[in-house]
Amino acid sequence: MTADLVKGKGFRGALRYNLQKMEQLNATLLDTSFVRMNEHDVMKEVAMVRMQRPNLQKYFYHTSLNFPPEENLPDDKMLSIAKEYLEAMGFEQHQYAIFRHFDADHPHVHLLVNRIGYDGSLVSDSKDYARTENILRGLEKKYELAPVISSKQAQERATTKNELELVRRKNKPSSKQKLQILIKGITKNKPTTEEFIKALEKQGVNVLFNQASTGFVSGISFGYEGLLFKGAQLGQAYKWQAVKNSISYEPERDRQAISQGNIRTRNAILTRAEGGVTRTSATRGIPISGHNRVAAGDTNYAPQGTGSLQARSADESKGSGQENGRIGNEDIGHQSVIKGGGTEGESRQRTKQLRQPMANATLPHFDLIERLIGPDDTSDHLDEKALNEFKKKKKKPRQKPSL
Repeated sequence: MTADLVKGKGFRGALRYNLQKMEQLNATLLDTSFVRMNEHDVMKEVAMVRMQRPNLQKYFYHTSLNFPPEENLPDDKMLSIAKEYLEAMGFEQHQYAIFRHFDADHPHVHLLVNRIGYDGSLVSDSKDYARTENILRGLEKKYELAPVISSKQAQERATTKNELELVRRKNKPSSKQKLQILIKGITKNKPTTEEFIKALEKQGVNVLFNQASTGFVSGISFGYEGLLFKGAQLGQAYKWQAVKNSISYEPERDRQAISQGNIRTRNAILTRAEGGVTRTSATRGIPISGHNRVAAGDTNYAPQGTGSLQARSADESKGSGQENGRIGNEDIGHQSVIKGGGTEGESRQRTKQLRQPMANATLPHFDLIERLIGPDDTSDHLDEKALNEFKKKKKKPRQKPSL
């Protein structure tokens, strides 16, 4: 059994998603603490509890518990597992809804929970991934489910959902999978450190060691197909502590070979960056681009992100009119005139238009993310007047300085 955890600012998107699944007969409601299961009434109940912690941003907790295809459990057993999980996580007196879905090739349930309790208490999200993993391993034993190896014990990181989709689409292994196979094949004969580095370089893999000035090595990363992977991203067997036991490593002898290998890798990263290679991938590798040239050791490189846009905007508004020593003085009954024609308001509008394409380009799936975990629209379910009054009461009185 595995779990996918999400914490967000909004309850509405995930609720609507599950209710639509029910309308399409792809889901069923197993249990809920809400009086009526419709969007309007649920959000009213959620708003009442939220009033106790109006400043909390990420109050929404959403997880799915996923079972192997062969474990098609009955509803009552799946509900028992879901409720025991919530209780173990600390959600004993909290609003919740549990949905079973039938839209995938494996059984799974979705759990929507308010992190704020009825009494105003809050369930901490500290180390929630580690706690979830321990709880799932215990539930597997109790209900005699197929055991899953914990992430700490796994020698290789499991293939993610995005990687599987990429493999199906391109009909070939992902970069991470190919890299794992290459490293395993090279370490099989226990080469020396220098042989290990050069063998990987022949296969198009650059190795980057985290080497201190004393020569001590504390980590390792691999550059492959335009991506830079930390050893931990590939799995326990690819971390430096495991790799150095798989090869013939001697610190004093191999210090120079490691240093030279790092130089070649940094040069390769900078060459790709200057050539405009900015690949992104579902493998969670670090894209080798201009933005990590500083990480590669190029201290003279200054990344050009939104800075060029800011400079462009600044040029447009430079020289705006000054009255009485103030820019855009609010006491004057007209707007400042901007150099090059137009008012201050028109200049701001042009700046907004310049920024908008960049915002859309960097967040291609923002609408979907916002719908599922974004902040709730408070216009129809949260009494803003009452909320503001509550915030005023919560403010501490300003203390006078002692003389």
